[in-house]
Amino acid sequence: MENTYKENNFETIMKGRRSIRSYDPAVKISQEEMEQIINDTVKAPSSVNMQPWRFAVVSSDEGKEALAPVVRFNKLQNETSAAMIVIFGDLNSFEHAEKIYGTAVEQNLMPQEVKERQLEMLSPLFAQMSTEEKKEMAIIDGALAAMNLMLVARAYGYDTNPIGGFDREKIAKALDMDEERYYPVMIISIGKANEEGYPSYRLPAADITTWK
Repeated sequence: MENTYKENNFETIMKGRRSIRSYDPAVKISQEEMEQIINDTVKAPSSVNMQPWRFAVVSSDEGKEALAPVVRFNKLQNETSAAMIVIFGDLNSFEHAEKIYGTAVEQNLMPQEVKERQLEMLSPLFAQMSTEEKKEMAIIDGALAAMNLMLVARAYGYDTNPIGGFDREKIAKALDMDEERYYPVMIISIGKANEEGYPSYRLPAADITTWK
C-alpha cells in the first residue's frame, strides 16, 4: 500500500497543526495505515542512529481502559481519539546496533569499514553509559520522533495532541511493558478533530535568539 498523503504542502502542514483534545470517535485508523505513519515518523534523526524510540499504539477498548487510570487530565483524548501512541525510549537500544549498521552496509548506505569503526568506538561507550544518560538520550530522540509524528499525521489528514501529563511510574506496567527497559517519553493522541483547535502566539526570533 502506498503512502496516503492528504496534504503535501509543508507550510500548510506546519502552520495548520493544532493541539486537538476532542476527536471524532467514529474515525479509526487501520493498522496498515498506522504502520505507514510510523515508518514515516522514524525518518527522524537519532543519536548515532540507534533509534531508541518504541511505539505502543493503544486503540482497542481494552487498551484504552488500561491506559485510562494513568493519563490524568487527558481522559478526553483517550476516550475519543483513534489511538493513543505512547512513545518509549528503549534503554537497551544498542542491542540493535548490528542490525542497523549491518543492514545499512547490505543496502550500500554505509561502507563495511565505517560500520566496523563505528561499532568499535560505540560499543564501550554504550557499555559504560549510566541509566540516567540513556534516559536523557531517550528523551531527546523520542521528542524528535514525536514532533515528526505530529507533522506526518497532518500529511495523512489526521490531528494530534502531545501529552506529557501522565503517570510515568505506572504507564509501562499498564501496557505490559518492561518497566526497567522502556522509559516513557510522551503520548501522542491521533485522530480526526472534532473541534477547531486554537491557534497560539509564538515569541518572535528577536525575543528568543542571541547572535554571536
